[in-house]
Amino acid sequence: MADLPLLDGERLRALAQRSAAVTTTCSCTEPALAAWTSTPLSFPESQLKDIGTLYADPYDEPGFAEYHPGGTRYESADAPVAPLHFPYNRCNVAACEVCGRCYLRYTEAGGYFVDRRIRALNRPELVIDAPLPA
Repeated sequence: MADLPLLDGERLRALAQRSAAVTTTCSCTEPALAAWTSTPLSFPESQLKDIGTLYADPYDEPGFAEYHPGGTRYESADAPVAPLHFPYNRCNVAACEVCGRCYLRYTEAGGYFVDRRIRALNRPELVIDAPLPA
């Protein structure tokens, strides 16, 4: 992660705008990824290349505070993308090398499992620079 540029809200919004403007048909758009989901086995991960990170410090454990002022939930397609909040504070941003669409990705790790999660980054209006609670 250290070699990936740290993305702020402005740069993240710009990537979301770029991604939303892509109209090319691509195999990366076959599964519905508007909300966080486990990466489908059919998803062409080999087409993705990490282009940035929201993980500010790889030596610090980011918090688990989520940001849902409008009553959304983690699995909501219209949940805000708040870079300082969970799960975004653990994400890398990847771009499809075929079409240019962007995706947020992180690894959820529990006691006995590891799950790669993914969400399309294509709604710039959802990117919010929300501060962490005091």
